[in-house]
Amino acid sequence: MNSIQELFQKKDKNLLSIYFTCGYPKLEDTTKVILALEKSRVDFIEVGLPYSDPLADGPTIQESSQKALENGINLDIVFEQLSAIKETNKTPLVLMGYLNQLLKYGEDKFCQKVVDCGIDTVIIPDLPMVEFERHYQQLFEKHGITNVFLITPHTSEDRIKKIDSYSKAFIYVVASASITGVKGDISNQQVEYFERIKAMNLESKLIIGFGISDKETFTTACNYANGAIIGSAFIKNLGINGVESTDDFIKPIIS
Repeated sequence: MNSIQELFQKKDKNLLSIYFTCGYPKLEDTTKVILALEKSRVDFIEVGLPYSDPLADGPTIQESSQKALENGINLDIVFEQLSAIKETNKTPLVLMGYLNQLLKYGEDKFCQKVVDCGIDTVIIPDLPMVEFERHYQQLFEKHGITNVFLITPHTSEDRIKKIDSYSKAFIYVVASASITGVKGDISNQQVEYFERIKAMNLESKLIIGFGISDKETFTTACNYANGAIIGSAFIKNLGINGVESTDDFIKPIIS
């Protein structure tokens, strides 16, 4: 059983996950952000690997990645930072990166480093299903890693059912067919999409992301899923107010 499955055994409603970019706003802030989020009692943390071409991410996360890279972040430093808090951090971490990062670093080396950091769940949004079935499913299983798949409003029912059969942590329900970013209120069209997915009665837990930014959008998302992920809004707050403002950002959402 992975760390996210264990989390869902303790709590399966209104889970709050926060996404942040490693090495942002400052190079040494990775562990500080995780510590601050843990103290704020978020349920799990999505750890973003800075990347020069983050296809799924909007301007805010792209800018945070660029700043982190300018700060000198790289995968070796990320893994060192995460390893440093492995024994003290009790909040499950999910690592989010892109396939090219895994390939460039070395598949087995990457997976082993992930495990060495105490992480057992990854999100690789540009990993094709056919490549997962052909190769990465076996690779991840060898290392005890679970992969999280994303679905969008355009994902076919057959593909959703296939993803459901492969999922051992949760399905990432992308709230819209666009990139990440704060988009205001959840639209009626998005609610219809959430209702459609909920009505499928999938075996997997559902976490909604993209465009979730405050208590109102978080609460709405949780009406149709087990929880939601906030990314761009938190990163924007980090950039303006710093790590010390984390609790002020989280409290109004979970209160």
